[in-house]
Amino acid sequence: MPEHEDRAAGASSDRTSDADLRPVVNPVESRDLPRRIHTLGAAAIMIGIIVGSGIFQTPTEVAKHLGNPWLILLAWTLGGVVSFFGALTYAELSGMFPRSGGIYVFLYEGLGPAVAFVFGWTYLLVAKPAAAAGIATVFASHVNRLLGTEFDERLIVCVVLTLLTLINTFRVTLGEGVAMLLTAGKIGALVGIIMLGGLMRDRAEGRFEPAPAPTSLLLALAPVFAGVMWTYDGWSDVGSIAGEVKNPQRALPRVFLLGTAGVTLLYLGVNAVYLWMIPLEQMRAVPTVAPLVMERLLGPTAERVVTVLVVISTLGASHGSILTGARVTFGQARDGLLFRPLGRIHPRFQTPAVSLWVQLVLSCIAVMWFRGFGELTSGFVFTMWVFYALAAVGLIVLRKRRPDLPRPFRCWGYPLVPITFVVVAIGMIALEISGNPRRSLTWLIVLTAGAPMYLIWKRLQRRETGRV
Repeated sequence: MPEHEDRAAGASSDRTSDADLRPVVNPVESRDLPRRIHTLGAAAIMIGIIVGSGIFQTPTEVAKHLGNPWLILLAWTLGGVVSFFGALTYAELSGMFPRSGGIYVFLYEGLGPAVAFVFGWTYLLVAKPAAAAGIATVFASHVNRLLGTEFDERLIVCVVLTLLTLINTFRVTLGEGVAMLLTAGKIGALVGIIMLGGLMRDRAEGRFEPAPAPTSLLLALAPVFAGVMWTYDGWSDVGSIAGEVKNPQRALPRVFLLGTAGVTLLYLGVNAVYLWMIPLEQMRAVPTVAPLVMERLLGPTAERVVTVLVVISTLGASHGSILTGARVTFGQARDGLLFRPLGRIHPRFQTPAVSLWVQLVLSCIAVMWFRGFGELTSGFVFTMWVFYALAAVGLIVLRKRRPDLPRPFRCWGYPLVPITFVVVAIGMIALEISGNPRRSLTWLIVLTAGAPMYLIWKRLQRRETGRV
């Protein structure tokens, strides 16, 4: 029986705890999803989410703020280190609680159902739909560019999200296979860029030469770090499918750590090629540096090749986002903190079908409501870093309050590693607020609205279970 069910069963009969407010379900309904995902498949899902369009677009934005190529590589290194610290923290949590839900489960166990509910509220309504639609919007724009068409990008987004949802509804092993295929294509493309850059060093024009910095280092920190951390984002999502990974206590820590370290090395290699091939001044003058680099390496076909790479990368990220996102809603509904139909398992395909399709509807609403990639991703960045920090705090709380819990993996460098991660997460929240206070206020309202919604939910659950 899951740990939170043990605690609920042992609660005093004369005291109504938050956990007691969950509806009673029978043993068949309370089981998790089948464990069908292999270690390699979980790694493919994780890397597929991380590697989207950012590695092709963010380097240009970083070059606009920094004038020293070595500082640029340092920024990417620090981003990888922070992500690795987060992966270390979440690896311990996922080993203790290997069930569907990821950050939701970590918050539930570490900080209680109220915080977990608020996370699920914002994740379901804002964070995941906005992220999935935002990435798919980049996919849609590049599909139009590749085909020479002018289809409505919003229509393309909704069509592709529907197809990906269908794939993930049929069987998780099908979704795993698609993730492995798309991730292999992305990794192969990035490794190809690194290898071609090494073989064609004589075509380089940048050669790590510095250029005058447009702004001071202090002013550059906020936009540089925000862009870099957005490009690394996605490493935490693999925790959402913990309930379906085979041998999770052994597999998940490996996936978290090796996946994050592998992506960091890829990003450093690709950025080194960018900085070696293209001068900083030239890099700053284009929307994305990848076409320029590929032109040096491949000639006239470069633009089409880069467009194909972005299409594959964003398609893979969208697919992984859909697969993992529905598991959070599913896990929360199984705990009685969301509507019970969202926790249903498809009787034939053994997937969280209801959560998948509700997520699709909300994603399509997001892409219709908001006006582009920036607005879609801003809500995700702001809300998720709040909960990234809280989940890491949950690890510290669990070390203090529940030292007897089995820990197949223990976070290296504890407590310095999770504390450092929490400090950086708070910094990311501050960066987002300072960059756009009015927009951040909107997402803050959504966050705070989760508290009264939790109180309403508790009252509804009391009535359902016969308590007043």
